[in-house]
Amino acid sequence: MHTVTLAAPPALGPLLARGALRSPFKRPVPDAPAPRTRLVLPGVRVDLARLAGYERVCGFPTGDSALPLTYPHVLGFPLAMRLMSARDFPLPLLGLVHTSVEIERSAALPADGEYELSVWVEELAARRRGTEAVVATAVRSRGEVVWSSRSGYLARTGGTERRGPADDGKRLPTLAEWRLGGDVGRRYGAVSGDRNPIHLHPLTARLFGFPRAIAHGMWTLARCLAAHGTPATAVVRARFRAPVPLPGTVAYGADGAGRFELRGEGGRLCLEGAVREG
Repeated sequence: MHTVTLAAPPALGPLLARGALRSPFKRPVPDAPAPRTRLVLPGVRVDLARLAGYERVCGFPTGDSALPLTYPHVLGFPLAMRLMSARDFPLPLLGLVHTSVEIERSAALPADGEYELSVWVEELAARRRGTEAVVATAVRSRGEVVWSSRSGYLARTGGTERRGPADDGKRLPTLAEWRLGGDVGRRYGAVSGDRNPIHLHPLTARLFGFPRAIAHGMWTLARCLAAHGTPATAVVRARFRAPVPLPGTVAYGADGAGRFELRGEGGRLCLEGAVREG
């Protein structure tokens, strides 16, 4: 693995443009080699105003001394975008769908702390609907890994239907219903930097086979964890089973064993996950 140390976070606008321009020339091929570059960004400090905007959009209380469990994903996103928009990344950036995420946190991360980020593509794998890239992120504080994640991003070669095994029909107790406006994708994109066209507007979503814009997977996870709560040391695993169309109404369910879910129209399972103490 070749390590490249960056002096500043990459600018997302040029990366999105570069990825968009290269996307038509890339096709999902599961046996293609994964890029062997690890990007490292030291001296990262959190923009507290941007953090507050993220907290409001996702439903976390604002002004907490520690970062929400999902926020380091936002910090690492520009590095992930640099890898996924590069020439040697074999999948088209446009239309990539976030399918799953695993997060481990060994301690609460102070919002005013200083961190080192590292991001790399761990593997490429064949899936039923296409080819999936697994992107890994690690956050270090004083040399120790305090937060890490593995995210799956799918380049589809089939339809837009469910992304995992069929729903077994066993619903968790419904604790809340949330009405989602058509602007949720744009609002989350503004605070996270993730402006994938499938999340922004019905017209751009239709270019990739979605009749309406869909919510970001990481927004649905963050919204659930804001309602559920997480311990200081935590392990979270979640799968994004089906798109959450915007606008729409979703039902949040959870039990006492750490499991949670989000269901959309007709009771369709959209997200399922679990959180436990690490």
